Amino acid sequence: MSLIERHDLDTEDFVWNGGQGTVSDYVALLKPRVMSLVIFTAFVGMMLAPGEIHPVLGGVALLCIAVGAGASGALNMWYDADIDRIMSRTVKRPIPAGKVSREEAFTFGMTLSIGSVLVLGLLVNWFAGAFLAFTIFFYVVIYTMWLKRSTPQNIVIGGAAGAFPPMIGWASVTGDVSYLSALLFLIIFMWTPPHFWALALFKNSDYKAAGIPMMPVVAGETSTRNQILIYSILLVPLTVLPSAVGLAGIAYGAISTVMGAAFLWMAFDVWRKREGEVARKASVRLFAYSIFYLFTLFAVLLAEHLVARYFVS
Repeated sequence: MSLIERHDLDTEDFVWNGGQGTVSDYVALLKPRVMSLVIFTAFVGMMLAPGEIHPVLGGVALLCIAVGAGASGALNMWYDADIDRIMSRTVKRPIPAGKVSREEAFTFGMTLSIGSVLVLGLLVNWFAGAFLAFTIFFYVVIYTMWLKRSTPQNIVIGGAAGAFPPMIGWASVTGDVSYLSALLFLIIFMWTPPHFWALALFKNSDYKAAGIPMMPVVAGETSTRNQILIYSILLVPLTVLPSAVGLAGIAYGAISTVMGAAFLWMAFDVWRKREGEVARKASVRLFAYSIFYLFTLFAVLLAEHLVARYFVS
């Protein structure tokens, strides 16, 4: 039975309590933990961009980017309701838990999508608004509806959606993008595969049960570990590059080098530990550290910029 056929059958098995969703249920549809990273990286992109933006418009831009990201999450949950009920880490989401219906999640997500794009375009600039619209489309249609269920490269290509926010923040200030904002994009883009594949290694049974062709399911755990190490080797020099092109200073260069060395060691640890509980712990450790790693890199970028702008110049 194909994934599409199973999708149609599984959704009929849901028992909905439509209209009974609470505020917290709708907040959960927005994927607030993912949204927080989107907001932060978009804010860093906005602050590093040349030029100025009025604080009110900057706040509007960040709100629109956050709402657009949340709308993407809601539409992702609408489409993935059938597989969310199978996987242990997603079974308690509002739709499989029967707190919000698929129709309500779809309406909620579409309303927020259209509203966030229109407000960003009308009040900030239309380039940023169009970029946000493209990002929502990319995440929902290209990644969720197409790539996620069709190829083990789903995270590699689909990860672009999560890497766009700093470029949207940058575009909110300048009305365009540059190679410097593209560098911020590339850091997140290259970070995404080792981050998610580390998760997929210790959640392999979930993805296998749901029929999602994640790398460990299709190519095997050995191949996945190899690719985690390769992407990590490519990622770490890229994270140091902002210091070389004038986007960051010496402090960032030093911190990114030290933290990158730790990232490489953990990726190597995942590569060499291939069986049993030690292998699972290595994957969990890399996954957890990867979140701290990306957040810290962008936090240092922001701190350096604020110090240079308000205390040095």
